[in-house]
Amino acid sequence: MTTTLGPGRGVAVLVDEEAVVRVKAVIVGAGMGGMSAAIALKQLGIEVEVYEQVTENKPVGAAISVWSNGVKCLNHLGLEKETAELGGIVDSMSYVDAFTGETMCRFSMQPLIDEVGQRPYPIARAELQLMLMNAYGFDDIHFGKKVVAVHDDGDRATVEFADGTSDSGDLVIGADGARSLTREYVLGHPVERRYAGYVNFNGLVEVDERIGPATEWTTYVGDSRRVSVMPVAGNRFYFFFDVPMPEGVPFERGTAREFLAAEFADWAAGVQTLIDKLDPATTNRVEICDLDPFHTWVKGRVAVLGDAAHNTTPDIGQGGCSAMEDAVALQFAFEDNPDDVSAALAAYQAARTERAGDLVLRARKRCDVTHGKDPEKTAAWYDELRHEDGTTIIRGIVGNIIGGPLT
Repeated sequence: MTTTLGPGRGVAVLVDEEAVVRVKAVIVGAGMGGMSAAIALKQLGIEVEVYEQVTENKPVGAAISVWSNGVKCLNHLGLEKETAELGGIVDSMSYVDAFTGETMCRFSMQPLIDEVGQRPYPIARAELQLMLMNAYGFDDIHFGKKVVAVHDDGDRATVEFADGTSDSGDLVIGADGARSLTREYVLGHPVERRYAGYVNFNGLVEVDERIGPATEWTTYVGDSRRVSVMPVAGNRFYFFFDVPMPEGVPFERGTAREFLAAEFADWAAGVQTLIDKLDPATTNRVEICDLDPFHTWVKGRVAVLGDAAHNTTPDIGQGGCSAMEDAVALQFAFEDNPDDVSAALAAYQAARTERAGDLVLRARKRCDVTHGKDPEKTAAWYDELRHEDGTTIIRGIVGNIIGGPLT
């Protein structure tokens, strides 16, 4: 029997290569969830093939808040140094009155770091994505492969692509995003995403302390809207504007500055500086949607992961982190069941659906308060912020962080 050193659960373990090397996983989707899962399974000696429909690395969105649970997942995958190099340093958080520019509250992030044992990092999404791709092996990813069908004959699971090719494995992991075709196969029917009621404009700008301090996550709030900046590596702010509006309003790319200048004309000087500095050509516009939680993630040898399994609003910053938790949980499931794909996938599903679904609902609840679904509750939240010392907010963030496979 040949053995090799595997990652283990915080300690080194011996992995039986004879038990796991014959297993082949086909992963559909090279986003954060798919690449994290590819790295996690590859570390066990599982043969992995990754297929991605786009022809190059073009992530949706400018950056992501990688909270401490997500950072711990990246650390577990051997990417601690790389993650820290890409991450922005957030020493404090503040909320600012949208119209007066008055600081409603400001507090240190150190109590959060002390409690959970890990600093969170905002990271530019393309750079995080490239880090994961390189860790797996960029040249080993199959780009330009659009999935058109998934099926399972009991012995093998197969993915068919639009170019007429296909691949089969002992399992297929559908990390194919919010509009997942793999999810339709697993559930046996399509599901409708729910529009959350607002549009998010986001991008990257050079740090300018007229907008907010260089090591602070600053959020302007008012009129059921948010404008926020947080630091990422390279002396940049990740920014976003939340604008409640009906779904499907036409928008011409490249006109973000004019649109935001009109929508936020009476907001504080820091917001006006941000609007002046942003690049309309690279500012993203995303209609925010989510999915009602569901608990069937596995059908035979096919499973879903990431947004395909738990598409969420970004209001608590846990979408990407939850996908990374999926990847680690999948690794643990195969570590415990190296000879039995069915048992491993069942263990993965059991470990993840409740936790991920809870985060979706927490984000939805926060979304409704933040964006004025009940104006009285939103007004009460603004009043609470003016009396906040950080304790309540940090308690809520810790509640989101705790409960994953490494927390």
